[in-house]
Amino acid sequence: MTGLLATLIGLAIAGGLFAALIVARKRQCGFAQAIALLKLRSLFDLHLPDRKEPSTHSRRPVVHLYSRQSGLDAAVLWAALDRNCLHVLHEDDQRSLLLFGLRLFARTAHAGDHSAIEAALAEGRSVTLGFPQNAEPTPETLTAYKHAAGLARKHGAVLQALHVRGSSLSPWSVWSRLEAPRHLLPRLRLAQTALLDLDDPQPPQNGATDPRDEDRVHDLLAEARLASNDLDRSLFLAFRDATDRYGKAGPVLEDALGGKLSYKKLMIGARVLGARFVKMSEPGEAMGVMLPNANAAIVTFLALQSAGRVAAMLNYTAGPAAIVSALSTARIRTVLASRAFVEKAGLEAPVAAIEKAGITIVWLEDMREDISWQEKTSAFLRWRSPLREVDAGDPAVILFTSGSEGTPKGVVLSHRNIHANAAQAEARIDISVRDKLFNVLPVFHCFGLTGGAILPLLYGVRLFLYPSPLHYRIIPAVAREVKPSIMFGTDTFLAGYARTAKDTDFASLRLIVAGAEAVRAETRRIYRERFGASIVEGFGMTETAPVAAVNSGSHNKDGTVGRLLPAMALRLEPVEGINDAGRLFVSGPNVMLGYMLASNPGVLQPLADGWHDSGDIVAVDEDGYIAIRGRAKRFAKIAGEMISLGAIELMVQQLWPEDFHAAVAVADRRKGERIVLVTTRMPALREELRDYSRRFGATELMIPNEIVNVPQLPLLGSGKTDYVTAQKIADEWISTHRADKAER
Repeated sequence: MTGLLATLIGLAIAGGLFAALIVARKRQCGFAQAIALLKLRSLFDLHLPDRKEPSTHSRRPVVHLYSRQSGLDAAVLWAALDRNCLHVLHEDDQRSLLLFGLRLFARTAHAGDHSAIEAALAEGRSVTLGFPQNAEPTPETLTAYKHAAGLARKHGAVLQALHVRGSSLSPWSVWSRLEAPRHLLPRLRLAQTALLDLDDPQPPQNGATDPRDEDRVHDLLAEARLASNDLDRSLFLAFRDATDRYGKAGPVLEDALGGKLSYKKLMIGARVLGARFVKMSEPGEAMGVMLPNANAAIVTFLALQSAGRVAAMLNYTAGPAAIVSALSTARIRTVLASRAFVEKAGLEAPVAAIEKAGITIVWLEDMREDISWQEKTSAFLRWRSPLREVDAGDPAVILFTSGSEGTPKGVVLSHRNIHANAAQAEARIDISVRDKLFNVLPVFHCFGLTGGAILPLLYGVRLFLYPSPLHYRIIPAVAREVKPSIMFGTDTFLAGYARTAKDTDFASLRLIVAGAEAVRAETRRIYRERFGASIVEGFGMTETAPVAAVNSGSHNKDGTVGRLLPAMALRLEPVEGINDAGRLFVSGPNVMLGYMLASNPGVLQPLADGWHDSGDIVAVDEDGYIAIRGRAKRFAKIAGEMISLGAIELMVQQLWPEDFHAAVAVADRRKGERIVLVTTRMPALREELRDYSRRFGATELMIPNEIVNVPQLPLLGSGKTDYVTAQKIADEWISTHRADKAER
């Protein structure tokens, strides 16, 4: 028996050595490296990037850069990189028993041994340099980035960034246990960027014309961090991965009703509902979701992903006409809703309009009461498996925005679009399981869905959902109890909360991410001085899932919306009459699949070349910071809501068909913008317009704040309305009336 055991052990060792020989030959690495690689693959399920064809830079030394997440990182890089590479070790790695084999067989140096690093590069050998683990570098780290770039320039080397996803969860993690839970054998995924030559005359795709070396290194590391995510997985599988990583941390999802869900309970609930959705719909079918910010909305969303259905998030504040139009545009047959929510929010009119259109409403309360114990047991046992496999490139979500004619357009986002955008944000802003995000933005808005729900849950951040951003007096008190560290909002909402908040209400906040409208300096000052929280401003649109650019703690410039996210590109097209800015076009993994239009319901209109016309006029400075000059499309943003000026004109034209009308937007101190109607109607009574808007199905925000009477509407030579002149008329009228009020 002993002889047989010895024989089996010998065969296993021989088999392992033979496998190592094959790996060494295939990867052209050392034998010791091959053995290390086999161990890492067997213990940590290590995934390596695909080997690429040699580039024009292949004979030049490479400065490999990485954000050190744990002691495992050095072992992974040694096993994966060139055998002659010099590995510059952190002082902790120099003493680590884990890396004894690396120190024994590899070429190593300590971080302070500059002569060894210089000598290796001078000899044409590559080196690895580790940096602190954070996505947002400190000034000291930026200096280190600049030094690394200087080494590459001096020795004619190229740069490459790498990132080991999952090593932060290992027992050798550099993060505290409060920031990263521990797993004995976490799955590891190594990502690498393309080689970067700092002397390459081609400017980077983020629009910067003369970026600093430290910024180029920072961007390269962010690209590697993004690439370490598996974006080829569906949203359901991405949530399952998050459950595996962070599921032991306790409740992760909470709402104002007092409900608390762990990852596993969230997944089980999604499996239960998803099985019902499978029975009432076809694969790939879009199902409407009309729910508030509450746990049920997230469970329902994930259930649709498990079932292989598309979640069409309905803006229940848009009015009956817009809702029914959206349902028609996406050919939605079923809407998932809550009786309690409809009664509390007063949505009887939209519900009646939906039912009148022949669309079925499924009440989740009724469904929940009807679930059998067999269904619950099956979901408990099979929660890890999606009910239907889908590709990452398949549609996952439809969100609706108004077109220039006032009819809602469906923005179709894939699983990859949304997952990529969450990963892009995580590559730029530091978040961890220590954080708690307070989300008041509705999930029918892309900012509220991706940033306020999916992003935190994919990366272990605890999430608290509040049903309405309009409760200015209640939200500060809730924040005092919840104690969030991160909050999303718009300038209008944030200013409203500050007016009613006590100084201690937002004391727990460390970061506020603001979008949808420009943030005023006064709002920044109040939150900085009263609450000790910084506001970083970003920019996006539903079509980019939604974030396209963002400021951060390390890269922040007032008057801008930040720098483009990793893996995105931009181009500016000239606009007549504007010399210092251009029309912004963007591309990237987060850019939508395309639109659904009312003129061709249910049919995806894909982007022709992968570039999306944002309709915004922007300027980009030499470092890549984007400043918004204005919007080319005729929309007004009021309290973060996009209001179609064309839709307002259509409504007014139906009320007063014999007259001519132009709706324009002017600046408003409180809400960002306000609407002025320039009309030939005499008299044009706002009360009459308000009464008609209710029958039309318009929202309160679509009712013009001011009405200006003119004898004749200004026209262009083509016969179209001259909106430039109409804007001047509105601006002059507002300015005159403000002056009159001031004199009184």
